[in-house]
Parts: sequence; C-alpha cells; structure tokens
Amino acid sequence: MIKTIFKHTFSALAIMGAAAFIPAMAQSGLKYITLETPQPSDTPDKVEVLEFFSYSCSHCAEMEPMFQDWKKKLPDNVAFIPVPVAFNASMQPMQHLYYSLVALDKTDLHPKVFNAIHKEGKKLFNRDAIINWAAEQGINKDEFIAAYDSFGVGAKAKRAAELSDLYQVQATPSIAVGGKYLTSPGMTGTYASSLLEAQALLDQVLAGNQ
Repeated sequence: MIKTIFKHTFSALAIMGAAAFIPAMAQSGLKYITLETPQPSDTPDKVEVLEFFSYSCSHCAEMEPMFQDWKKKLPDNVAFIPVPVAFNASMQPMQHLYYSLVALDKTDLHPKVFNAIHKEGKKLFNRDAIINWAAEQGINKDEFIAAYDSFGVGAKAKRAAELSDLYQVQATPSIAVGGKYLTSPGMTGTYASSLLEAQALLDQVLAGNQ
C-alpha cells in the first residue's frame, strides 16, 4: 500500500484497492535508503529486521510465506519483528488485530488473517468484524476484546506508528534492517529481490557488529 493513497481514505474499498509498489523508485535504481539517524534496537543484544506490513495489502499477503521461510533461516542474534502499518485511522483496527494475537499468544493465526481477507473475502477492517472473526477461530471472545482494548495493545500500535514514521515507510511491504536501512519490492522491483537485498544489508550489518 502507498501512504499517500491512504492519507485521507477511510472506505474498505480503498483499503483493498491500493497498490504497494512504487515503480518509479525501482526504475531509478534505488534499492534501499539509508536513514540519516540510525534507530536503536528495541530487542536487547539483537539486530532487528522489521517487516512493515498491512493485512489489507495484497502484496503483503503474497510475501507472507516468503517472510516466514526467511525468518526460519535467520541467525539467533537477529530478531524478526512484524510491524503493522496504519496510514490512516481506518487501518488502526488491523494494528490492534495483530497485537491482540501477539498478546494472546495466537500468532499462528497471523497468516490466516491474510487468507481471510484476500482469499475468503472477509472484510476485517473494523472492531466488530475482527472480534467476530477471532471468535470463529476459537479464541474466547471476552479475552480477545480485553486484549484488543487493552493499554498494552494500544501502546504497541502507537509504537508501530512511530516506527513507520522513523523509518520513512511510504508503502507496504517494506523491510528495515539493523536500524539503518529500508528496502522494499517497490525499490528492488520484485518480491524475491527485496528479500535478497534485505539479506545483503543484514549481512553487512552483522559483519560490522563483529
């Protein structure tokens, strides 16, 4: 998804219809950006790889299995952290959905959210729809509501928004590496090449930390 498209759009139709890639960036040959101010890791003693995503982004749904495979191959000193992006208020419920799954130790349902939206046509874009879907997955409804509305989940959603701004995320999916670099399929041209670029940047960061 592209940030400018969502800034003032609040309908589910617009959420589903936006593209993620920025072709001009790929054509320019810019494969990643370097942050002027490196960001510290929130995970002690580990290099962070942040996956900026949105459940409503079809490209994120396509890449999710690739991210899962890549995550399994990362060394122990690397923390892979999904970060749900909300380019406007209409996308915030999906942030709460992700962090509610984290709070309830139900991240095994994370890929199923993509399937529900992009393969089953479920519109999980508001609180009620999300709560009903979670209950259908066998999660206790009251426990999910308590997590969804909790201070902790709200704080994590706020932190996700801060990270999106700090890393200058303009589209999803995007990948931040080591608090220094940001790449995306929109910059490299393809899903696979964005992961290769992210791995190369990670190798560079890890080599510098030795």
